[in-house]
Amino acid sequence: MSLDLINPIDKNALRNEFQNAKPVPWFKIDNFLKADFADACEAAFPTYDEVQKLGVTFTNINEKGKFQVSDSRKMPPALKQLNDLLNGKEFLELMEYVTGMPALLPDEKLVGGGLHSTGARGHLDVHLDFNQLKDRGWHRRLNILVYLNKGWKDDWGGEFELWDKDVQVCHKTFLPIFNRCVMFNTNEVSFHGVNAVKCPDGQARKSFAAYYYTEKAPAEFKEFHDTIFKARPDEKLKSVMMPVGQATKGIRKFLQRGASKLKSVVSGGK
Repeated sequence: MSLDLINPIDKNALRNEFQNAKPVPWFKIDNFLKADFADACEAAFPTYDEVQKLGVTFTNINEKGKFQVSDSRKMPPALKQLNDLLNGKEFLELMEYVTGMPALLPDEKLVGGGLHSTGARGHLDVHLDFNQLKDRGWHRRLNILVYLNKGWKDDWGGEFELWDKDVQVCHKTFLPIFNRCVMFNTNEVSFHGVNAVKCPDGQARKSFAAYYYTEKAPAEFKEFHDTIFKARPDEKLKSVMMPVGQATKGIRKFLQRGASKLKSVVSGGK
């Protein structure tokens, strides 16, 4: 898909911004999409009630009130078009130049990505992303976020945060305002999160997320890890509860695998 749906970008200025940003490389583009297309995407985005019926629900200590639709077949046409744009050859080539990362690969399955909708009192704690798609062996390198929230107010929170490697200092925050795009390098120190969403009931923080990968491992890669959550400095209770939550998650996965194997044995491996 061509780049006709986005506003002109000074790729050299964007490259300079990205490669010199702290605490990890990132860039921000306001008025990212052409106005008519941005309006169409915002209008097509499912309501908070609708998105709950279409996708995956997150309700745990680290992610609350968040719903995700990763199946592009369930997306309205305008949002499927946005997905095609962000995962298209022309846009990927532009991002390769801006980031200095060659041979970027889009994830057509949108694992962890797609439509994200977080309602009032929802949040996403500070974390590192999973670093590899195990089914394909690809290494996660970049996250791109496009926000579709008309009329979002400063006191509604829901800011995207970039933290230092020790999660002691928040270096940068971004309000999720309409037609804002943020991209950042996801690596072993790119701790990030979303602070508490304080929009009125009936409203939601809406975004589209896509992730880019490479077959070649980055220099810092050691081994696969899943999402790693870490408490903010003012979240003393969570610093105790998070390891328990991670352990519970691990036990649940273990039991699910055991149940799957038992089912296979009972059914004769069919």
